[in-house]
Amino acid sequence: PAFRRFQRGYYCVYLLALAADWLQGPYLYKLYQHYRFLEGQIAILYVCGFASSVLFGLVSSSLVDQLGRKKSCVLFSFTYSICCLTKLSRDYLVLVAGRVLGGLSTALLFSAFEAWYVHEHVERYDFPTEWIAVTFSRAAFWNNIIAVGAGGAADFFAEWLGLGPVAPFMVSIPLLVLSGVFAVKNWDENYGKKRAFSKTCGDGLKCLLSDRRILLLGTIQALFESVIYIFIFLWTPVLDPHGAPLGIVFSGFMAASMLGSSLYHLAVSKRYHLQPV
Repeated sequence: PAFRRFQRGYYCVYLLALAADWLQGPYLYKLYQHYRFLEGQIAILYVCGFASSVLFGLVSSSLVDQLGRKKSCVLFSFTYSICCLTKLSRDYLVLVAGRVLGGLSTALLFSAFEAWYVHEHVERYDFPTEWIAVTFSRAAFWNNIIAVGAGGAADFFAEWLGLGPVAPFMVSIPLLVLSGVFAVKNWDENYGKKRAFSKTCGDGLKCLLSDRRILLLGTIQALFESVIYIFIFLWTPVLDPHGAPLGIVFSGFMAASMLGSSLYHLAVSKRYHLQPV
């Protein structure tokens, strides 16, 4: 029971943050198109978001460890809320600044929350370490469900209620605020070990170059992600002229992703014994 209470406290904050993030997926390109920006200008906005995510991703673990994991989660709620508010502006530089904030927020989302959980699980509560996988697998399951639902919710606010492509971004803000409030009220602060940033990067580079398999794995992952990002950029301009409901299409993508994940788990189960090469 104590473990379940602890899990619920984590999910209340983390799943709200994920829901706010997924809501913004279906209508980002459509919003920039609605503001009459050209395809090249929209491409630059996307690149700004991806590039800032890469740059902040390099320093996010050190930043989170020194600032504090709880404070970093609250900072995520604040920066992502500001990022959503910038979508109300038609000024190109304001939208660029919003994409940079979005990159910072993404880096925090995929580092601070899990780091906080692992520390609390092991150091404060002393639960068995094998239970960490239970929490994260459930979080992954609910992440998929939320992603599917977010597409439908975005479509409801943007199309059915006729509020336009900016609506899902505004709906994300209360979820982000709630996530931050729950973190402030229910979470204790924890910190990581202080490490020099240069040493962290140096160790990572050494690890990358010392093992050919890691380098190959990173290369394959990068190639795969590049295809995904090209797809993310192109699917809206390809489908939108045909009147496709973007939110529902997004839900379809997420449902297919969830199906692929389920098929993988089935394939590697004891019943079929299929293994990745």
